[in-house]
Amino acid sequence: MINLDHFFSIDGALSEKVPEYEPRVEQLEMAAAIYQAIDNEKHLVAEAGTGTGKTFAYLAAVIAAGKKAVISTGTKNLQDQLFFKDIAMLRQVVAVPFSACLLKGRSNYLCIYRLRSALNSHSSNAADNAQLIAIKDWSLQTESGDITQMETVSESAPVWFQATSTADNCLGKECPDYHRCHLTKARKMAKEADITVVNHHLLCADWSIRDTGFGELLPDADVIVIDEAHQLAKIASGFLGNTISGNQINDLAQSTIAESINFAIDMPGLRACAEVVLSAVKALRMALGIELKRGAWTDLETDPNVWSALNQLLTVLSDLATQLSGVAESSKGLGLCYKRSEQLIENLEILLQSEGASWIRWYEIYKKTFTLSRTPVNIADDFQSFMRQHGRTWIFTSATLSVGKKFDYFLNGLGLAGVESHYWESPFNYPTQSLFYHPKGISQPNSADFIDSIVKYAQPVIVASQGRAFFLFTSHATMRSVAKRLEGEVEFPLLVQGTRSKSYLLQRFKQSGNAVLLGTSSFWEGVDVRGEALSCVIIDKLPFEAPNDPVLKARLKVMEQSGDNPFSKHQLPEAVISLRQGVGRLIRDSQDRGVLMICDPRLLKRSYGRVFLDSLPNMARTRDIEDVRDFFKQDD
Repeated sequence: MINLDHFFSIDGALSEKVPEYEPRVEQLEMAAAIYQAIDNEKHLVAEAGTGTGKTFAYLAAVIAAGKKAVISTGTKNLQDQLFFKDIAMLRQVVAVPFSACLLKGRSNYLCIYRLRSALNSHSSNAADNAQLIAIKDWSLQTESGDITQMETVSESAPVWFQATSTADNCLGKECPDYHRCHLTKARKMAKEADITVVNHHLLCADWSIRDTGFGELLPDADVIVIDEAHQLAKIASGFLGNTISGNQINDLAQSTIAESINFAIDMPGLRACAEVVLSAVKALRMALGIELKRGAWTDLETDPNVWSALNQLLTVLSDLATQLSGVAESSKGLGLCYKRSEQLIENLEILLQSEGASWIRWYEIYKKTFTLSRTPVNIADDFQSFMRQHGRTWIFTSATLSVGKKFDYFLNGLGLAGVESHYWESPFNYPTQSLFYHPKGISQPNSADFIDSIVKYAQPVIVASQGRAFFLFTSHATMRSVAKRLEGEVEFPLLVQGTRSKSYLLQRFKQSGNAVLLGTSSFWEGVDVRGEALSCVIIDKLPFEAPNDPVLKARLKVMEQSGDNPFSKHQLPEAVISLRQGVGRLIRDSQDRGVLMICDPRLLKRSYGRVFLDSLPNMARTRDIEDVRDFFKQDD
């Protein structure tokens, strides 16, 4: 049994193992509140400011309570950090033994059956075949089947699509390799572990689809902890609905061809039918045009070429399903192909129907494929049903759940009205550690000279900080324009998102010590750079969602029709939470110092600006560039 008071004290177990550990009242209070919620089988919403130490707070509370728990975090990177760093540290600290398991989505595990089918089909090009052979050699050595552990084939290599499974093409218990299945082994370990670490995408996939042959992921958990909980509603909405991709349909056709070679060689019509499906997918992608974009469903309905190609795809899919129905008993693989074809047809027919007021339909075009999607406007009722099925206690935590210290937006989005909510301030001394600079005279975001204006006002700040800056943008176009203008104007290394991988850019930023990193949404959160390497965060404008986004437009229209104010109920709180995430990159520990610059004049010229200002940390504020220079001179 862990005594939380002693555990988090200056002479407790944590201080003995963690270098420069500092006891924080907020951390102990949060851990105690979570422990109490678990003990009383109540739900809890817990916002903890940057530096509170929320991860150790909820981990210690869960271990102290002795309950079986599932912990879900926002991304696979954060999932790995939680398991390999934080939980590994606690294993050395706590006297209470506990077991923990890292569980990823099925596409992260080698599928032995799919690999063998891909090798037998001989349908890959020479480069893919060479990689498949390398994967086969690795498959004889690996115990976990985690594809990130293979050194010679990158986890992002397209060939993995042929050697991993999806919910569509997995045979479940019918698979001849079920007894050797890496996913099955990983899920078995998860069911036996005291703590299982997952990510929100896996959690939501389990919520929306119960995997035939594998049961449920979370049948026995007493406690569900949702870290980075501000991301959950947006991720979940993508799983509750219907999505069809060109890749899905192509995979069905290719799987049919591979299976027919072994089990339906006397039915050339089956292979021919699958090849027609491949052609129909290609024809629809061509009809959608060359522009990579996200669009409203009405665009498809009003374009005769696209609509014709879409209906033709439905026709040839139906033809393939008819062919497959006659050979479904020939092999387990062909039987699954038949089921998949029926499911794809059903989903496509649903998408082609009118969505009604509670659903949103849209499409997205990529370089070589496309997606067609339908998602609910509101997920609160579905989420409440999910909560009732799993876990006696749910803990929701993040540094950014509230807007103006009110939790209404987060609570309403997940149907959590009435759930107890707590807020713990960051222990950092923001008035002395930071300065908020909002320059006078900067242009409005919609003005023609906005980019020139933000470069003009940001450049002296970058010079004063000697680089060491994150320049965060709300659009890729603005980022690229500013990057071009800064080239040759500042003497510091410029690292621009999209030129190299995110991990490479972050590593270079930390190593250089004076770089300026320009990035969009993926750098606004989940990035932790401590020390002098990051001493300035510049934000181009308030991060409202793009008003022309078809999904947002449809959601706002439904809200209007329901009598709600879409701006105050959705757009404003969403932007405030995003801004708080971006601002949170600046001060990461008690020794950090830095300047925040926001280039958007609407902060002071619009009435809603006060909502943003009230949600920022208690920084010293200025509109004078000389104060910025003086702030950095204190570091000299």
